[in-house]
Amino acid sequence: MGKLNYRIMIPTSASGLLKLAEDVYKKHQADADKSPLKAMQNNSWETNGPKIASALEIQAQAEKLKRQAEDLYKQRDLLIDQIDDSVKGSRDILMGIYRENPKELGNWGYEVNASVSKSKKDGGDSAE
Repeated sequence: MGKLNYRIMIPTSASGLLKLAEDVYKKHQADADKSPLKAMQNNSWETNGPKIASALEIQAQAEKLKRQAEDLYKQRDLLIDQIDDSVKGSRDILMGIYRENPKELGNWGYEVNASVSKSKKDGGDSAE
């Protein structure tokens, strides 16, 4: 039988990392002076452990704001679909009115790009 290899996974998401940190810190506190993590000289739990509660509060606020932002984007999207139709319909009407001078749509705020198309007679795509 081969040797077992273990991988200890560290969450990559902020919420997962904070949950794990909270669990480690609780166990560290429960073990008190017997905790093997007392040996840490850098980034000690005595220094960083108390920061977890603040980070969790901020994470909760951020998630709440994210949900609010998603709701606002949904509300906006319901309105923007109708507005988009008005913008496109207006463009179509104005193109009919200013057929000879489409640059006039620039006065209405539209971006007007001019390009020259080559016909087959002018040396464009020909299959000779």
